[in-house]
Amino acid sequence: MHDVIPTTAFPDGRKVPVLGQGTWRMGENRARAAEEIRSLQAGLDLGMTLIDTAEMYGDGGAECIVGEAIKGRRDEVFLVSKVLPSNASRSGTVAACERSLKYLVTDRIDLYLLHWRGGYPFAETVAAFEALRAAGKIGAWGVSNFDVDDMEELESVPGGRNVAANQVLYNLARRGIEYDLLPWCRDRGVPVMAYSPLDEGRLLHNADLIHIAKAHQATPAQVALAFLKNRPGVISIPKTGSAERAGENRDAMDIHFTAENLAELDRLFPPPRRKMRLEVI
Repeated sequence: MHDVIPTTAFPDGRKVPVLGQGTWRMGENRARAAEEIRSLQAGLDLGMTLIDTAEMYGDGGAECIVGEAIKGRRDEVFLVSKVLPSNASRSGTVAACERSLKYLVTDRIDLYLLHWRGGYPFAETVAAFEALRAAGKIGAWGVSNFDVDDMEELESVPGGRNVAANQVLYNLARRGIEYDLLPWCRDRGVPVMAYSPLDEGRLLHNADLIHIAKAHQATPAQVALAFLKNRPGVISIPKTGSAERAGENRDAMDIHFTAENLAELDRLFPPPRRKMRLEVI
């Protein structure tokens, strides 16, 4: 029997599992489409009901994969997608959302993010987000790749305090956000979505992590995901195109660290002692 996946709450009270599913680089190869769909469906079966995608991924191809995977079970899913900054004008954001809804074969996106900040004023993008929310086409909106100064600037525009999430690069090897961004978001009840929680696979080959994983009869990936499970207000979104690997990711939620285990991880992967520039992939 699995442990129940812990949850975290968005500002509007909606709760989601702290382990979701990413789709970066899905929808780029037709030969892999069926397995990618099966992988997402397997993850849903195991309780990983948050699925993150974006219009940029495969030029809409990943959204099409997600649309197939959630067919007939939309109400089980907390769906996240993103608008490119080049499309983030007031009218462009609305048009991009409409395209994503079409690819996803749904009438609503639960959380819609600005992928990174671009040239359009925040006020334009936020006005579009608020209009989409009022129309019921999105449930909430947020941002991605925003540092503290970006978040503070966002809060200064009309409606900016309605930001519901910030998706950033965060994993054992890249802990810079723990110094200021993560506490800033926690203080405001804004969940942080951790993308590339396995550092694009690099953590899988880390000798120290391999040693710790053996002690837990686990894989390095599972230890890295279990570490993020212990960070309040953090949702990790690992991507896999394999149903088997989706199951392995789910098993990470059954790992429980002692205080000594966490201290060892801090020794091997030290938390930041000063402000660090936000890392982006």
